[in-house]
Amino acid sequence: MNVSKVIGVAAATVCAGLLGAPVPSASAEPCSDLEVIFARGTGEPPGVGGVGQSFVDALRSEAGGKSVSVYPVNYAASGNFNDTTEFAQTVVDGIRDAGARVQSTAAACPDTRIVLGGYSQGAAVAGFVTSAEVPEGIPAAFVPQPLPLEVADHVAAVALFGKPSAAWTSQYGAPSITIGPAYTAKTIQLCAQGDTICDGTPGGGPSFAHALYPVNGMVGEAATFVAGRR
Repeated sequence: MNVSKVIGVAAATVCAGLLGAPVPSASAEPCSDLEVIFARGTGEPPGVGGVGQSFVDALRSEAGGKSVSVYPVNYAASGNFNDTTEFAQTVVDGIRDAGARVQSTAAACPDTRIVLGGYSQGAAVAGFVTSAEVPEGIPAAFVPQPLPLEVADHVAAVALFGKPSAAWTSQYGAPSITIGPAYTAKTIQLCAQGDTICDGTPGGGPSFAHALYPVNGMVGEAATFVAGRR
């Protein structure tokens, strides 16, 4: 939920209480059958991004009448890779927000099946959310702790598009992205042929293939996988 909205609701509640007026109760959003928690790629505007929206659209067409809600991970998706501190912080912010949303949805809507996903930098965020332990060499106080093991039962699937390879993350002193054992079987990782971000090619920037996920059939492949995991 938006912080300013929370503050506004809290202020209204306090004022109403002081005036002795009844406070109308806010109706909770209904729980959906599926909730997609998706982290957009580097530099994309706030929201789920182009790949994320294409994936959501494909999943809705495969959902068989099930309701699908969407939560865009709230993080900067910074493209300032030359500033390793800023880059690390934006990824950590994404991990924290996505992990918090997974836990809050699992608690508030225990029957909702969660789909965790991400593209490019967002795939790194989503991948790290599944980690069973803090990566070696990273101060534990700097990053969110791994999700409680029981939360994994609420996650139906993980869909990662163009996840940065170890060769790519090592350029920036970042650890490789390891999917936690509780999520391995329910994770699909899509890497387009010629995508230098995810195919292990060392050095360099993204290739043209890195931008083709909405049109190369892979969002449909991921949606089919996710629909089969329900």
